[in-house]
Amino acid sequence: MGVPAFFRWLCRKYPSVVTDCVEQSPRNGEKVDSSASNPNDVEFDNLYLDMNGIIHPCTHPEDRPAPKNEDEMMVAIFEAIDRLFNIVRPRKVLYMAIDGVAPRAKMNQQRSRRFRASKETAEKQKEMARIRGELLAQGCELPPLKEGHEHFDSNCITPGTPFMTRLRDCLHYYIHERLSNNPGWFGIKVILSDASVPGEGEHKIQDYVRKQRAQPGHDPNTQHVLCGADADLIMLGLATHEPNFTIIREDIRGDNPPRPCDMCGQIGHEMAECRGLPKEKSGENDELLNKEIPAKPFIFLRLSVLRKYLAKELEMPNLPFPYDFERAVDDWVFMCFFVGNDFLPHLPSLEIREQAIDRLVTLYKDCVYKTGGWLTESGFFTASRVQIIMNELGKVEDEIFRERQKKEKIWKEQDKLRKRGKMDLNSKPKWVPGGQFEPKPIGRQAEPLVDAHRSIQEVRTEAFRREQSANYSVAASMKTEFKNFSEEVLGGDKRGIKRPLEEEEVENPDEVRLWEDGFKDRYYESKFHVLPDNLDFREHVGHEYLLGLAWVLQYYYQGCPSWEWFFPYHYACFASDFINLSDVNLEFPKDTKPFFPLEQLMAVFPAASRSHVPKPWGELMIDPESDIADFYPSDFMIDLNGKNFAWQGVALLPFVDEKRLKETLKKHEHLLTSQEKKRNTRGEAILYTGNRHKSYRFMRAFYSEGLTEVTVIESAEFEGMGGRITTSEICVEAGGTLDTPVDGLPDLYSVDVVCVSYMDPQYSSSFVFESKPLPGAKSPPAQLKSYDLAKIGRSFRGRGGGSGRGFNNMGPRTHQASIHESGHRHLNFALQGPDRNYGGFNSSGSNEHCSYNSVPPYQKPSYNDAHPYQRPSYALQSQERNYGAFNSSGPNGQPSYNNDPPYQSHAYRGAPYAPGSNRPVNQPNKHRGSGGYIQARSDTYGYQSGGSHNSLSGPRHSGPPSRGGFEGSNRGRQSQSRDSSNGAQYIPRGYQRR
Repeated sequence: MGVPAFFRWLCRKYPSVVTDCVEQSPRNGEKVDSSASNPNDVEFDNLYLDMNGIIHPCTHPEDRPAPKNEDEMMVAIFEAIDRLFNIVRPRKVLYMAIDGVAPRAKMNQQRSRRFRASKETAEKQKEMARIRGELLAQGCELPPLKEGHEHFDSNCITPGTPFMTRLRDCLHYYIHERLSNNPGWFGIKVILSDASVPGEGEHKIQDYVRKQRAQPGHDPNTQHVLCGADADLIMLGLATHEPNFTIIREDIRGDNPPRPCDMCGQIGHEMAECRGLPKEKSGENDELLNKEIPAKPFIFLRLSVLRKYLAKELEMPNLPFPYDFERAVDDWVFMCFFVGNDFLPHLPSLEIREQAIDRLVTLYKDCVYKTGGWLTESGFFTASRVQIIMNELGKVEDEIFRERQKKEKIWKEQDKLRKRGKMDLNSKPKWVPGGQFEPKPIGRQAEPLVDAHRSIQEVRTEAFRREQSANYSVAASMKTEFKNFSEEVLGGDKRGIKRPLEEEEVENPDEVRLWEDGFKDRYYESKFHVLPDNLDFREHVGHEYLLGLAWVLQYYYQGCPSWEWFFPYHYACFASDFINLSDVNLEFPKDTKPFFPLEQLMAVFPAASRSHVPKPWGELMIDPESDIADFYPSDFMIDLNGKNFAWQGVALLPFVDEKRLKETLKKHEHLLTSQEKKRNTRGEAILYTGNRHKSYRFMRAFYSEGLTEVTVIESAEFEGMGGRITTSEICVEAGGTLDTPVDGLPDLYSVDVVCVSYMDPQYSSSFVFESKPLPGAKSPPAQLKSYDLAKIGRSFRGRGGGSGRGFNNMGPRTHQASIHESGHRHLNFALQGPDRNYGGFNSSGSNEHCSYNSVPPYQKPSYNDAHPYQRPSYALQSQERNYGAFNSSGPNGQPSYNNDPPYQSHAYRGAPYAPGSNRPVNQPNKHRGSGGYIQARSDTYGYQSGGSHNSLSGPRHSGPPSRGGFEGSNRGRQSQSRDSSNGAQYIPRGYQRR
């Protein structure tokens, strides 16, 4: 999604939404057992993979050497899927979705990206050839070129190319191998939606989730995990209103690793600075080329926690209409679309780095009292209410532009100072102090300093004098140089003299100047080429933008409303130009169809990538007589639009005329081969199961009984999943063989995996998917504390999300407090007299024996007691032993663990008795979470605390006062005592919290 820095903004504002993934690594050459329980303390049901986020980094990585061929690329993709599967360990469904043909609104952005990539690649290859030639002429040694001297064209990762067809075949093999041999895959269903199925990968996943939620057998508490790096996945997850929705992605919050030079492959310099020098050392930023680079860790982004934050953020008391948190979340998602998305340019006054979402939320919370209701409902909005918020934003647009310009000037001045302050760390100092501060050779002992204060002051004075002298000399030299240049070259005319480079402000020309009066007139004249007095055009652009917002909102909540609509301009309007919005017709034509795969290739590819399209059609890109030659300019302008980098600019490409394109391609369709025609068809997703799944027989019967019609599946057979299935031509017969499509991997024999064509459940065109939680959905327990909510908006610290996090794992908090042995020794030392205060408390209990400062003094527990320290043993040779079981039938109504025989303990503490002895042994607890020491008598283990202990599975009991029980809420703690008449000594159970 086109919201740069959205993820970083989200992490800083809501730090607890992010938690680290617990990932198990293979040990001793053994693979990770994904059938075991999940180490993240949550058993997930469904894992959805947005495959393009896996394919791109595996085929052309930025932080490591690229694969040598397509076989290595496929193996890298398999390993990436395995890694994610081992982390998440889904128990029901694995859904792999590859981007298919996108709606026309997205194709314009795809076209811009691919033209940019082609242009940058051509320029890069030209520059590399120049630098390589110069270095070779100087006798430098460089790595050999790739075989065939070819560069991998990432544009081939587009529906309809031969590469995507081969990728589908490789994934088909991979799924069969894992379902046959990996225990973690035995009980799941796998759905592969390849590039022949229309739709973006993440939106095919969204359609699946949305339509499954409307099925009667759907579990409302399904645990979903979606993998992908796009920011719109957060919006998609919130739009489902599922209580358990998590996003897994690579952790990008830290510094990016250094990238290797494209020329020599070494790290530490850019290609333009390459000198072809041999490798001498390795270090922090100078690694060897073949050194293994650690994989980036994965993190979970918990939308359930984000919902808790938003519940606090979107509090609006005393509304004139009933408050509904689910509707408020939908409004928040809708407002994020104004900041940026893949289908519309963002408004000029809204930048994510300028806290645009915070600004919109503040305006929204102020204006919602005037709107009379929520902005959106199940993917549809009320235009008049949107206009109220946009009008309020329009009132402060000029102030936003002025503030932006002020910050830009400050940043440039600071950047200039930073550049001036740079110095060569390897250069020799221009002056070295003498005297007793003169540097001494290594090994010579330094002499004692004499009158050090005066000597230091003299050194400082001398250093300052030399610095001033050097600056004067440089200034005088520059002045003389420019004077000579002016007299000799310009004949004394100094008006053409350029300032020195270090003082020159290199600015991008911005003729609009949004921070000055009249910016609207200049903006429309420069960007849209219309006269300033054409106010109707401004209103028209605003109406088109509103229609685009309606399309985007429906796309996220109801599915694609139209495959043909697109925003027909490169730039957005101003917020103040949203007028008369109630007059806009927000309906879209029904039953529109997506492009065919090869048609999309012709719509988004530049001429440089024509090798991936059929040759007869590729000729149309470069033939000047072609009817569509104007769609493929060899060069094009990039408008920086006030930005500093080319990738932030706007590519001014002509929009494709769909009708003219399709008519031209139709005339040349007969020239395609049978394979090319097959690639130009729309496909269906494939559903796989192994022979250990209970739906296997039902699906295999389609082939054994010769069924060919589309059948609606029963949710009971498929664990609540609905849909329609039919036979598939790529299914391998039972016990058959599947040849490997990847060199180096074995063929599969005795295959017992079945696959069928799968389609989502079908609904009428008028059906509306309600945007609310399902009946029976249970929200996760509260995971945020008051200090989490109080820190909304503060910067996070560290990889884990910073201070104020609820917990580190995905499951509930299971940690218990404990004190190390050294802590016990320290506290015991402090208890050697009647005036010692254990833990800083001076409390008087319900009786004298409960007081911290009681007499007689506390006894110091010792390991060297009359009986040695005894660990609890499971080998207690008696059938009557009940180790760790709670038995409340002790004497005097006291709870005990077992009255006969005398050995009493439970799973979290050491044995209070030595076997065969009735004498109590006071011993420190060495087990985590135990909280202190254990009191024991000859025949009972008394649970003496007035509180409760988390590790005991029984009712809460209170010991009588004579037993020293603490009255109150000493949770998880116990007192230890014996009768005072017997000269009892009182040993506290641990560190007490009140």
